[in-house]
Amino acid sequence: MTHDWLALQKRAAEEFGSRVDLITDWAATTPDTEWNVTDLVRHVVLEQQWIPPLLNGLSVLDARRSLAPLGPDLAKEWATHSALASAAWAATSADAPVTLSYDTVTASDYLREQVSDVTVHSWDLARATAADESLDPALIEAVWTVFEAQRDTLEASGLFASPVPADENAPLQTRLLALTGRDPSPL
Repeated sequence: MTHDWLALQKRAAEEFGSRVDLITDWAATTPDTEWNVTDLVRHVVLEQQWIPPLLNGLSVLDARRSLAPLGPDLAKEWATHSALASAAWAATSADAPVTLSYDTVTASDYLREQVSDVTVHSWDLARATAADESLDPALIEAVWTVFEAQRDTLEASGLFASPVPADENAPLQTRLLALTGRDPSPL
């Protein structure tokens, strides 16, 4: 199945943004054991901040130099940087080369990576803030294609916890979260 990753990027940003709007406790714990809500949102905002300079062809070093420090209002920073990232995605050819810290990839590969990151972190933020944890089924289906193909390397990357056991007949969102080391069991 072919996915419209630009549309999915916008949907992932909406999913995350709707949960940012509900934050009342920025110190709350998250499923990412090393991060509280502030750390999680800061991570996702920083990822969005990197997108325009990287898509414009800057090296990682030059992109880092171009980034302004984030202000204290992370909800405002999210709104600003997610909009700038969306515009950069829309203006970039899918086959444009993008130099990342680990390799040079196509813009379409980087887009899939970013959509996947924002989608999973939308669930993390929902869990941390007791918001609705259900994610757009189209996002889940698309992100599953990214992570399922990396099943054997996710944990080894150091970016994900060990997979959590999940029944192969469980809903796809449950299996996706379990694959990325998240326990989607009700609290």
